[in-house]
Amino acid sequence: MGEKVALAPCNGMSANGLVSRVAVGDCKKENENAISICMGSTSADIEGNNNEMLKKFPIIAVNGCPNGCVNKILENKGIYVAETVAVNEILEDFEVSAKDPFRLDGEAEECVKIIKEELIKSIEKLLLE
Repeated sequence: MGEKVALAPCNGMSANGLVSRVAVGDCKKENENAISICMGSTSADIEGNNNEMLKKFPIIAVNGCPNGCVNKILENKGIYVAETVAVNEILEDFEVSAKDPFRLDGEAEECVKIIKEELIKSIEKLLLE
C-alpha cells in the first residue's frame, strides 16, 4: 500500500481548469494521503531539478480540457502518470457545467464535488496498489 498520492491539477484558463484546481485543493485539505503539484513550477523547471521529487509518489493528472496538458507536461519530462482524470469528459455525464474561469458559482461548485469524488476514488485505488 502506498503512503501518498500526488495530484497534478490543470493550470489552464478555462472554467474546467478552475474546477480542477479547486477540486484538487479541497481533496488535498480533506485527505492526508494527498499532496499537490504546482504545474507552473513543473513546466518552468527546464533543468529537471524537481524530477526526482515528482517520481516519489504516484501522480493523478487532472486535465480541464481535451488538450491534456498536465499529462503532456509530465510525460515530456519523463514522469509517469498513474491515473488521469479528464474533467471535461466526466462532467459530460452530468447536467452541470462551469462557465467562468475565474469564479465558481453554485453550478461550478457542484462540478467541484463531482470531480473531488472521482479523485477520491482514484486516490483510494492507487493507495491499495
